[in-house]
Amino acid sequence: MDWNDVRIFLAITRTGTLGAAARSLKLSHPTIGRRLQALEDALGQKLFLRTNEGLLLTDEGKSILPLAEQIEENALTMARRLAGKDQPLDGTLKISSSDWLGTWILPPVLEAFASAHPMVGVELLTETRLFSLTHREADLAFRVVPFDEPDVVQRRIATQHFSVYGAEGSDLLGNDGEITGIIEDPSAQTTAQQSWLRQRLPNANVVLRSNSRTIQATMCARGIGVAVLPQAIGDAMPGLRRINLGEAPPSRQLWMGYHRDLRTLGRLRAFVDLAIAHLAD
Repeated sequence: MDWNDVRIFLAITRTGTLGAAARSLKLSHPTIGRRLQALEDALGQKLFLRTNEGLLLTDEGKSILPLAEQIEENALTMARRLAGKDQPLDGTLKISSSDWLGTWILPPVLEAFASAHPMVGVELLTETRLFSLTHREADLAFRVVPFDEPDVVQRRIATQHFSVYGAEGSDLLGNDGEITGIIEDPSAQTTAQQSWLRQRLPNANVVLRSNSRTIQATMCARGIGVAVLPQAIGDAMPGLRRINLGEAPPSRQLWMGYHRDLRTLGRLRAFVDLAIAHLAD
């Protein structure tokens, strides 16, 4: 697919009509129609259904939409690196993540970004709720679940591996030789990691519940019980050691997303590039 045809395909998808797509790209209506026809002929597939409400994606069109958005993302990154490197960035960038991601995963990215773009102010928002990209509560979000909001460009950026941790030098075993206490997240009792730990330690009591990964790790280091923690936390927290229960807990994926209307925002593109460089598998 020619990049110009990809741009036209995405513009029609987002605006719903040839005329609106032509205006958004500053091209003529006949040019848009001609290029769409040429693209469909080249692919041998109809990408849009013509309806009274406008153009709607066919199943074939929907199947290539994520690929077209990826091409767009790569093209914008290339353009920024080639043409915009010498242009200073300023303004504010609002980023949302969970508390543990903001504390243990994002600091190297934040440090590199502050060094490269000192005129950009970053607001890091860490709460248990998910900030809405559609309502512009944040410009960029990091999550351990895929985004289900419309018009969000998302990317799986890394795999988060987990291990079981206990306090160094602490005896966590009861009289029967089994681990007696576990620490868990009250809001995640049905997650794969929590269910896995319950299955491996069916006779252990829950000694603490906290929705803060950092608190879980801190109390684990104090010896009150064991916890399943992301390795990024457990390996870095002083006083913790890994405990082998015969197999590793299930992993989770780290996702990054932003609203497609912000895809050309220079400061966002710069942060996305650094996040990929520092975090991607």
